[in-house]
Amino acid sequence: MLWSGWGDPAKAAELPEPVRRLLGEVLGIREPAAPAATFGEVRLPAPALSPLVLTSLGAIVGGDHVRFDDDARIRHTRGKSTPDLLLMRAGNGSDAPDAVVLPGTHGEVAEVLRLCAEHRVAVVPFGGGTSVVGGLVASRNGFAGVVALDLARLNRLVSVDPESMVADLEPGLRGPQAEHLLAGHGMTLGHFPQSYEYATLGGFAAARSSGQASAGYGRFDDMVVGLTAATPRGTLDLGRAPKSAAGPDLRQVILGSEGAFGVITSLRLRVRRAPELRVYEGWRFGAFPAGVAALRRLAQDGPLPTVLRLSDEAETMVGLAKPSDLGALSPDSGCLVVAGYEGTPGEVSYRRERTAATLAEMGGVYLGPEPGEKWAHGRYAAPYLRDSLLAAGATVETLETACFWSGVPRLYDAVRRALAAALGSPLVMCHVSHVYGTGASLYFTVVTAQTDDPLGQWAEAKRAAGEAIVQSGGTISHHHGVGRDHRQAYALEIGELGAEILRGIKERLDPAGILNPGVLIP
Repeated sequence: MLWSGWGDPAKAAELPEPVRRLLGEVLGIREPAAPAATFGEVRLPAPALSPLVLTSLGAIVGGDHVRFDDDARIRHTRGKSTPDLLLMRAGNGSDAPDAVVLPGTHGEVAEVLRLCAEHRVAVVPFGGGTSVVGGLVASRNGFAGVVALDLARLNRLVSVDPESMVADLEPGLRGPQAEHLLAGHGMTLGHFPQSYEYATLGGFAAARSSGQASAGYGRFDDMVVGLTAATPRGTLDLGRAPKSAAGPDLRQVILGSEGAFGVITSLRLRVRRAPELRVYEGWRFGAFPAGVAALRRLAQDGPLPTVLRLSDEAETMVGLAKPSDLGALSPDSGCLVVAGYEGTPGEVSYRRERTAATLAEMGGVYLGPEPGEKWAHGRYAAPYLRDSLLAAGATVETLETACFWSGVPRLYDAVRRALAAALGSPLVMCHVSHVYGTGASLYFTVVTAQTDDPLGQWAEAKRAAGEAIVQSGGTISHHHGVGRDHRQAYALEIGELGAEILRGIKERLDPAGILNPGVLIP
């Protein structure tokens, strides 16, 4: 992972000339006066951990698996939100951990947590480093140091139960690694979020991730039938049946907890047969409300495609839904629906026919396979585009929410108005990213000219958008998580009693408060 941006530097995206003209002529964006900092110019604080703690950590995981060199510290600093990247591009490494620890077993994780609780060292569980909500920055106040607990060595497929269609996997596996291992058994998770290439299974669970094929496979938390987590107080081993009436489901305490309650060390996941066929195609609707109505009809009456997403007029015009067409700027392109189908040839044929009948009845125009195939080919490319836009002098960021179908029009309008009021005349694009029988998720992308204070600029826009989401009845996050950035809005969403419950769980599982302090808990 690029230390100051996304992914593989060799895959950096060049901005097409029409996009450059749009940036300058329409949005007033100009290249920054100062170049981005180089790796060697990143300013790091002096390590704060005592020799005793470092020696003790080495005794637990092995000396080679405790790193405090600049390279390791920089690459474990923050996540990949736009504020995170702006700070790194400015050479600000002030949030770097003092050391990076790589345990290899559940027992080692438990011992590291015990040691850190004893010495009041904050611990940030680290998977792929892809958080976009400030989920990887610990509050240092009152702690003797900060450790990044990198789970990359916990990377095994432990077992596959083809009769029950479940598999036991370790949390440090990245998405492609897990799919490769499962493919050897003819299985798949079917979980392909935009962060798929770099994010880990543990991160998917800890943040309640939702993949781009959620209409067919469900969210990641739907896939978790069991898990093991290490806490400073001991081990939680949860989930011995698909469903249970034995009290509240404690798996849900860990899922979405973002490392604040414990560290996931094992996952038992529902798997599916690997599909024989994948087909993607495109449809056009003249206006966003018409497309939303069509998606609602599919979500409620079925059958659902495996992939189903709808871009609004702005996102379709710019071509963000199909990165290979970026910059085409087609003002009459309407709204693009991408539908994808996976399974046996018979299953794919049946769902395509039924979906086509519904979309046509609702006013959709069939565009053929090309738009869907282009989307599938470029679906992991958008974060690279963000890096190029940041380098060109744009503030560009995403935010997402969800609500019930009846609230979608109000939520869509409210967020766009809030962003426009905060930023002047930004380019605001949106797509429906995930659908359910009762509602949907809206995913916004915002592009505007950077001011002299881009961090303050986005903080104000984020605050305004968060207020609009709360006031419009949406959730502050559908799949990015809470992190540090959403804590205030999350507190409003769950109320004071809900916040007290979370603080009570935190106190019981992590009495010293060492796990990801400052994240999630209002």
